[in-house]
Amino acid sequence: MDRMIAFCGLVCTECGAFIATQENDDAKRREVAEAWSKAFGGEYRPGDINCDGCLTEDGRLWSYCHVCEIRKCGIEKGVENCAHCIDYSCERLSRFLENVPEARKTLEGIRQQLRK
Repeated sequence: MDRMIAFCGLVCTECGAFIATQENDDAKRREVAEAWSKAFGGEYRPGDINCDGCLTEDGRLWSYCHVCEIRKCGIEKGVENCAHCIDYSCERLSRFLENVPEARKTLEGIRQQLRK
């Protein structure tokens, strides 16, 4: 499968929810639900773990993706991801990237490729 990069730079195809969904693996859904419940202080159930990736137009999305302002902006601007945006790196994205350095690294790598 091709690598899917969310608007924010997270790699959807490396996400446990995406993998569990694509493999239709309930054991992986349980693992992700338990890990995310601990990591994010919520109560996630295996049935909550369904996602076809941020770029899907009519597929399943993780609950937060429905309200994600970065995703909404990327869709409105019609960009592949934020690395392709003329406003990179806007304040909203910069705040997110402060806490997710691996997403910044991904987007910066894409921007370097675009400059070539």
